[in-house]
Amino acid sequence: MKSQGSADGISPALTFVFALSCGALVANLYYAQALVTVISPALGLHAGLAGLTVTLTQLGYAAGLILLVSLADLMENRRLILLSVAGTVVGLCGAALSTSAATFLIASVVVGVCAVGAQIIVPFAAHLAREERRGRVLGNVMGGLITGIMLARPVANLISSAFGWRAVFGCSAAVGVGIFVVLWFTLPERRPQPNMSYGQILASSWHLLVTTPVLQRRAAFQAIVFGTFNLFWTAVPLVLTQTFHYDQREIALFALAGAGGALSAPIAGRLADRGFTRPAMAAFYLTIVAAFALSGWAVAATFIGALVLTAIALDASAQGSQILAQRVIYGIDPEARGRINAVFMTSIFVAGAIGSLLAGVTFFYGGWPATAATGGAFGLLLVVLFVMEPKAPVKAV
Repeated sequence: MKSQGSADGISPALTFVFALSCGALVANLYYAQALVTVISPALGLHAGLAGLTVTLTQLGYAAGLILLVSLADLMENRRLILLSVAGTVVGLCGAALSTSAATFLIASVVVGVCAVGAQIIVPFAAHLAREERRGRVLGNVMGGLITGIMLARPVANLISSAFGWRAVFGCSAAVGVGIFVVLWFTLPERRPQPNMSYGQILASSWHLLVTTPVLQRRAAFQAIVFGTFNLFWTAVPLVLTQTFHYDQREIALFALAGAGGALSAPIAGRLADRGFTRPAMAAFYLTIVAAFALSGWAVAATFIGALVLTAIALDASAQGSQILAQRVIYGIDPEARGRINAVFMTSIFVAGAIGSLLAGVTFFYGGWPATAATGGAFGLLLVVLFVMEPKAPVKAV
C-alpha cells in the first residue's frame, strides 16, 4: 500500500515525514511551558502552582507512554499513530476553549496522553532502518522531533503576542489535522506478530526494565537530563520577564536562539554509529553542570548573551544524550522496541514533570539562584553516577 523504504531500509522522504510528524506532535508538550506567565493569571492559577500547566501535560504523556506506546508491539502501528494524532487534536481544542484552570489542566492531560504518537514513530523508524545506518536515521527523525520542541516556545510566544494564548492551541489543532492527512497517505503499515496479550505486554515492559541493567542506567541518566532541561525552560520565561523585563516577543526570540541546540541530534547519531557513544555522553553531561553555573552568573550580571549560550548548551546536551541513549537501547531486542521505548520515555517524562514543578517552586521561593543551584546539583549527580557506571554496556550496538 505504501512504500516502507529504499536500499537504506527507509526512504529519505519517509524519514522526513516521520521527523515532521514527531516535531508537530511533541511541540504540543511545550506550548504551555512558554506561556506559563500568561496562562496562569488568565485562568486564576496560583503563581506557586504555575508549573502544573506543564507538569500535568507531561504526566499525561508519561501515562500515554505506559498505556499506548507498548501497544506498538501488539497493534498495527499505522492505525495506532493516527488515533493518537486525532486524540491530540481533540485535547488541543479543549485547551483553546478552556474557561477555568480545571478544564485547561484536564485538556492538557489529554494532549499529553495522545501526543505519544511521536514515540511510536521513533521505534518504527528504527525498525525500518538498516542496522549500520540506524543511528543516522534516528538522529534525523529525532532532529525533527527536537526541532519541534525547540520551535514550540518561540512560536507559542509569537502567536500569543499577536493573537492571545488561546490562538496557540487553536493553530496547533489545525496543524494536527494537517499532520493526520499527511500520515494517512504516507505512513506504511507495520503489523507486529505478538504472542502476548495487552496485559502481558504491559507486564513485560516493566520486566524488561527490571532485568536489563543497560536500560535501567540509560533511562535513569536521561531522566536526570530531561528533568534539568525542563527545570530550565519552565523557569527561564519567569526570569526573562522579571529580571530582563522581556515581553512575549522577546522571550520568543530567546527561545529561538536556544533552538540551535537541536543541531546536536544528527551529530550525536553519527558519533554513535562510529562507536564514540561514551565520550560523547561524558561531554554532554559535563556541559549541563557548566551551563547551570553560567546561568547563575548570567542572571546576576543581567548578561543575556551568556544566558543564551546556557540555553543552547542545555538543549544540545539534552537532545544529543538522548540520541546516544536510544541508539544503545534499541539494540537490546528489536522485537520489543515499542516496550523498551515506553519504559525509557516514561522515566524521562516523569522526571521532566518533576523538573517543571521544581522550577515553579524554586523560582517562587528562591528566585533564579535557587533554580540554577537545583539544576547544577542534579547535573553533578549525573556526572558522579556516570563515572561510577560500568563502561562496557554503553557501547553502541
